[in-house]
Amino acid sequence: MKNILIFCFPLIMYSTSCKEDNGTSTNETPNIDATALAEIVSVVVSGEESKYTFNVGIKSPDKGCNQYADWWEVISEDGTLIYRRILAHSHVDEQPFVRSGGGVNSTKDQIVYVRAHMNTSGYGTKVFKGNVVNGFQESTLDKTFATTLETVEPLPNGCAF
Repeated sequence: MKNILIFCFPLIMYSTSCKEDNGTSTNETPNIDATALAEIVSVVVSGEESKYTFNVGIKSPDKGCNQYADWWEVISEDGTLIYRRILAHSHVDEQPFVRSGGGVNSTKDQIVYVRAHMNTSGYGTKVFKGNVVNGFQESTLDKTFATTLETVEPLPNGCAF
């Protein structure tokens, strides 16, 4: 009898600890803020004309793949896309973060904007404006400026994490 109790005790404990499964799953998604915007916080440029490397600092309210900064880009004053750096994953625990990209096809004195994009809310309004000769400074850009670029390649093809 003692051996039966020793053998059955774990089974009894297991069966009493199991909860009823009603077949529903809790697929909780983070609370997404459709107005949350990514902002540029720094721009450092190196290299040579027509193939510069941009080191861009971004602050974004990332919550995972459901809400994250999915790219930064360099655009001309007239809204032409010069360069786009795709961000392949969210940066929830790394804020702000810096990512490099190049070669950016720009001249040393061409005025450009550097701006960030959120997968849920589009372009941020805090950008950096400037050129290689005089540097870059914080600026603002209307959220609707050159929004047609949101459909121009290259575009993200997923989010790793």
